[in-house]
Amino acid sequence: MTTVLIADDQPMQRFGVRMLLESQDDMTVVAEASNGTEAIRLVDRHHPDVVLMDVRMPGLDGIEATRRVVATGARTRILIVTTFDLDAYAYDGLRAGASGFLVKDAEPEELLAGIRAVAAGDAVVAPSLTRRLLDAYVQHLPRPNATPPAEDPRLATLTDREREILTVIGRGWSNTEIAERLHLAESTVKTHVGRVLAKTATRDRVQAVILAYDTGLVTPAT
Repeated sequence: MTTVLIADDQPMQRFGVRMLLESQDDMTVVAEASNGTEAIRLVDRHHPDVVLMDVRMPGLDGIEATRRVVATGARTRILIVTTFDLDAYAYDGLRAGASGFLVKDAEPEELLAGIRAVAAGDAVVAPSLTRRLLDAYVQHLPRPNATPPAEDPRLATLTDREREILTVIGRGWSNTEIAERLHLAESTVKTHVGRVLAKTATRDRVQAVILAYDTGLVTPAT
């Protein structure tokens, strides 16, 4: 059973989403929040599998709430759901640690599929889109010390092959593309990807793309 917390300041919106989710045999809504501060408190109390996080809420907004939930190390995954279909919101949400991004006018089937994907550890936003977002907003990326990739502690335990896999994940390649271009079995690619995510403590492929940018393995348009 996938447990979900709905964070949205619109009561009717929360009600509609709750009705949809609770019509499913594999989902249950454990709590509702009307602002980011309440969402953080309820995540700590209920430890839901997924939070449907609105962006614009009074007080603490959904982006900052996402950042704080992820910073706790909680297993809860965040799916940003907003009326604002803007790259800037997607960029900020993904940088904060969200595993996906959907707009509120998405079809019910899309929302349900997104929740199931995020709960299973997959990313709802394609890595290729993540790369496009990062290319567009790369000037905002923090680079305090311009540390060379080889010195970044998150990369220290990777083998040469795993570093290569992380690089091409950062370029938006799918498992199939990696297998074809690097002449590997797709099952081998999946194993490498799993090890990269585990060793770098990245939650999913979207966060792996961001890591590749942060560490300098990938730069815009390379």
